[in-house]
Amino acid sequence: MLPALERLPDARRYIDNGDYFVVHAPRQTGKTTSLSDLAGTLTAEGGYFAVRLSCEAASAFGDDIGAVEQVILNRIRAAARAATDKSELLPPDPWPEVTPGTALTEALTAWVARCPRPLVLFFDEIDSLTGAGLINTLRQLRDGYTGDRERFVYSVVLCGLRDVRDYKAAAGGDPTRLGSSSPFNIKVRSIRIEDFTRAEVTALYAQHTAETGQGFSDRALDLAYFYTQGQPWLVNALAAEVIEEMGIESTITEDHIDRAKERLIVTRATHLDSLADKLSEARVQRVIEPLIAGVNPTVDSTFNDAFGYVADLGLIAPDSPVRIANPIYKEVIVRVLGSGIERVITAAPAGFRLSDGRLDFSLLLTEFASFWKLHGEILSGDQKYHEVAPQMVLMAFLHRIVNGGGYVDREYGVGRGRIDLLVRQPYTDSAGRPAVQREALELKVWRDDDQTDPLAQGLVQLDSYLDRLELPTGVLVVFDRRRKAAPITERTQFSDVTSPAGRSIVLLRA
Repeated sequence: MLPALERLPDARRYIDNGDYFVVHAPRQTGKTTSLSDLAGTLTAEGGYFAVRLSCEAASAFGDDIGAVEQVILNRIRAAARAATDKSELLPPDPWPEVTPGTALTEALTAWVARCPRPLVLFFDEIDSLTGAGLINTLRQLRDGYTGDRERFVYSVVLCGLRDVRDYKAAAGGDPTRLGSSSPFNIKVRSIRIEDFTRAEVTALYAQHTAETGQGFSDRALDLAYFYTQGQPWLVNALAAEVIEEMGIESTITEDHIDRAKERLIVTRATHLDSLADKLSEARVQRVIEPLIAGVNPTVDSTFNDAFGYVADLGLIAPDSPVRIANPIYKEVIVRVLGSGIERVITAAPAGFRLSDGRLDFSLLLTEFASFWKLHGEILSGDQKYHEVAPQMVLMAFLHRIVNGGGYVDREYGVGRGRIDLLVRQPYTDSAGRPAVQREALELKVWRDDDQTDPLAQGLVQLDSYLDRLELPTGVLVVFDRRRKAAPITERTQFSDVTSPAGRSIVLLRA
């Protein structure tokens, strides 16, 4: 575990200043661990009594402000007792009896009056509260701050998934109900817990090496960081998958990391599933769909809010350019969106394997074309992410055939105008040595009647992709979604074309 002050470098300064501030980060990034560690450190030093409590239990009571207050106060008392055995630091028992709506302010004021140290409170999962319960809690903290500061909590930290700007939506979506642009407009700063750097991933894995003697190759460390981009849960889950689930006891190599990544994606562990559930939300689709399609999003007055929300979820990187946060999420997103399609694909993967383990890629393409003629229009029409429906059908077909032995890597993003796919299939060559078959595809969509045929542009882009991969040939798939496109059974056909660089390219129009 990395020290809390390394993960929250400015928090100590804000606390020493007596500030009220926000700490936010996506789920499973180590918020709770870091906050608990920081609270323990502050208390142990003797200058403060710091308590971290979870507000999640109060979320069930919604607009019942009295019930929300009582649950939060109960959580505060329990957390305080767990943090110290010094009775003089503990809150009064019982809390003052007051009417609902002021209980939190009155209780904390009474506690400050008897506690010999300045109080620091970390309200974890604060954004699990909703409606009037959330508004009332925030307003009481604000009232305590703007009133007699000497008689109230010295420093308050609100901690959650979202930044404070999004609390308005949790409170019911009407900013006027809060009386200001922010329900917590006394905050001095919002701190986002960042993902691990490459150096921090190395340091974290080095702790395992120091404890067990099991090392990681440099390439394994590079690949672990590349796949996770330092997302804390993924960094830990990837190593745990290799060590605990795969049972690897030797030095961990890039092959182990590759296999562990695929296993995490296929099994869709709890954290990945919770992110996948968000894909059906309109705000999320508005940001994610253009990323997959490779087109520019529609930017208006509400786009920044949607972008901020999806960034707070951790699905996209918080900085520019707009992009999926890491390759594992990139893979999970398209697999989740294509999972319904994959269930109706009856082709058996074994039928596409040659005797040495390679894929019969020509057969795979031919079978996909037949599948597309029969089911393409129906499956595309049923997809919520309509702009990328054809690409989803092809990728789902690839998942079905390649899964279990090979890998599908993909590149997509805003403004790319395409999806690039690389199929990697391990096999044994004629000399009995391990080898990898690589097949590259580029997917483009012909969307509008007044748009020129994307073939020429696609060939140039595919040449560039093949140059990077150092491959001699590839496949270009052009999905025709124009109103005046020929019927699907007529337009779906193969041909051989030559790229500007002189490569022989298989063209599938579909």
